Amino acid sequence: MPTVWLMTDERMGDRLWMAVRRLPRGAGIVFRHHSTPLTERRRLFARLLRLARSRGLVLVRAGDVSLRGEMGVHRGLSRALVTWPVHDRSEARSARAAGAAVAFVSPVFATRSHPGARSLGAARATALARMLPMTRIALGGMNERRFRQIAGFNGWAAIDAWLT
Repeated sequence: MPTVWLMTDERMGDRLWMAVRRLPRGAGIVFRHHSTPLTERRRLFARLLRLARSRGLVLVRAGDVSLRGEMGVHRGLSRALVTWPVHDRSEARSARAAGAAVAFVSPVFATRSHPGARSLGAARATALARMLPMTRIALGGMNERRFRQIAGFNGWAAIDAWLT
């Protein structure tokens, strides 16, 4: 199970490819690109899938529309890998009920992708993580240095940390 993840979004533009190249072998990617038109989204996912396979990366799709070759689903039901967002206790219960293998606890810290959103902080994020029987990933303002400063997590995920 990957313990280092990239969360994609439209803000990345062509920097997406640089971010993917920076990921270590065996890392994971959650492909979000929710507002990208479906035809373009499918094309982008297919290109990303080829790169992920060549680099030994796990590629999970978010959103309601299945994408050819997906290795799992973020916040959905699947026979493949299921990952789940956890922002509070209710979503922690939902992650358990869905049989998720990975829970993304967020936002641990303030993040540029959700400006103004209230962060959990390290103590509350750790308390949520300890409720979860699956792989726990810290998300939100994360990088490798910040990950080493918190407890209760198996790994971390980011957008911006992979772009700098």
